[in-house]
Amino acid sequence: MSESQVELNKNRTKNLGKFMKAMPEVGKQIGAQMEEAYKDGALDTKTKRLMAMALALGAGCRNCILGQAMGALDQGATKEEMLETIAVVTSMRGTTGVAESLRVIQLLDELEML
Repeated sequence: MSESQVELNKNRTKNLGKFMKAMPEVGKQIGAQMEEAYKDGALDTKTKRLMAMALALGAGCRNCILGQAMGALDQGATKEEMLETIAVVTSMRGTTGVAESLRVIQLLDELEML
């Protein structure tokens, strides 16, 4: 995995912006749904983002993995919390969980968190 995860995330964000501009009504609906889903409630936003990262890792969705990992970090997730989330994913998904989790490991490394 030699491609930069930071650069992939920048490209993901840029293209998401293009999508939202091309389809503003759909974008508003998606934004509203995400805002509702990730707001603090019985679970805080950081926990919800870590859960979403785990689901994205299980699904193998590169853009989802990066978006949720960055969302968790933006909410204050620590390296340890990210790694424990990865541990749960790998216990549930086996080697496919490990393979996808390497993307998060590389992202943390690029962000000088490892």
